[in-house]
Amino acid sequence: MEFRLIDRIRERTAQPRDDVRLGIGDDAALLAVPAGMELAVAVDTMVEGVHFLPGQAAFDLGWKSLAVNLSDLAAMGAEPAWALLALTLPTAQSAQARADFVDGFADGFAALAREHRVALVGGDTTGGPLAMSVTVHGFVPPGRALTRAGARPGDAVLVTGTLGDAVAALHLLRTETASGSDAPLLARMHRPTPRVAAGLALRGRAHACQDISDGLVADLGHICAASGVAAEIDADALPRSPALVARFGAAAARDFALDCGDDYELVFTAPEADVAGIVDALARLGCGATRIGRIVAGEGVRVRDADGHWLEPAHRGWDHFPT
Repeated sequence: MEFRLIDRIRERTAQPRDDVRLGIGDDAALLAVPAGMELAVAVDTMVEGVHFLPGQAAFDLGWKSLAVNLSDLAAMGAEPAWALLALTLPTAQSAQARADFVDGFADGFAALAREHRVALVGGDTTGGPLAMSVTVHGFVPPGRALTRAGARPGDAVLVTGTLGDAVAALHLLRTETASGSDAPLLARMHRPTPRVAAGLALRGRAHACQDISDGLVADLGHICAASGVAAEIDADALPRSPALVARFGAAAARDFALDCGDDYELVFTAPEADVAGIVDALARLGCGATRIGRIVAGEGVRVRDADGHWLEPAHRGWDHFPT
């Protein structure tokens, strides 16, 4: 049964690439890294009840399991190439239920993989609590990768896209108040868009970059810690979608944006002189960019409202192991 499931995944995710010498079907894949490139590698795990609610559509889980990893490559300015998948399926499921889930999951995974020419080159299937781990590989020219270190006092802080939609969608699902009009928010949660093109455009422009997976304050805090600087954020400058504001109002939308884990946008720093050019370049890519603050000397992240008062965000990001 396990090998038939693997066959179903392989059939649905086939993506030919010349640099894949040997893909799914052997003990290991054989891959050729292009000359003059460095290999960027990232891995993320999604577990039912921790990263997604029970009953989420298999297609959406397939899409998102790849999207969250491609977001990591985007934050590094790397071009995606290959992926590995480890899929854990509940043993209590019937054989038909497992097959149906795998078909839907593989279709969702493949739909996003095709957009970025990502080849699934291997992995594993096993029984246990529903979970999926994806490892992605991408290419970046030597010395051109974006990292969390490098932010400098005087830099502007910018974010791509809009913030807060996914957290708001989770709130609606947990409170069982989601309706048909909330589809734009739910789509941001279930099928996030990894900002791969934006990451590539930021190579040589951004001083530091991080994807927003755990929350804006937390993830910008990683940049500050790695760079030895502090950040000041203007809360009312945070970009919010019309759907979010219409559903919750401006004030609540701002709070969701501050707690915006799971949106998988990019937060980055760049010289003030380059902000206009960056905003224009990312607008042409369709995701846009918004200046939300500045880098200063010190440590940590502080948030200020329109009246100049310092705020304490209700949450400072997701923590898998809170103390």
